[in-house]
Amino acid sequence: MFQVGLVHFLVVSAILFSFGVYGIVTRKNAVMVLMGIELILNSANINFVAFSRFGNFGYSGQIIALFVIILAAAEAAIALAIVLNIYKTFSNVNIDEIDHLKE
Repeated sequence: MFQVGLVHFLVVSAILFSFGVYGIVTRKNAVMVLMGIELILNSANINFVAFSRFGNFGYSGQIIALFVIILAAAEAAIALAIVLNIYKTFSNVNIDEIDHLKE
């Protein structure tokens, strides 16, 4: 019988974290960078829940993951508003091409 253990959750979390870092480093589009940040936050949530489950910490990992989800939703709303404002001003959302925000 196959049982899913802590190592399996950590591997999935590491893969998600790697995809998130890859998305942040290689993408020029601001929306893709935000998606990479969301992947990193989700990998942290998987770690919180897995360590809470397998470390016998009670529900503290789930509560912290819930707060991270709330923080991610607020971050996504504010970041999307900023990206829309940048697009309205510059007609472009590429991070490399928007270097004169002071003007």
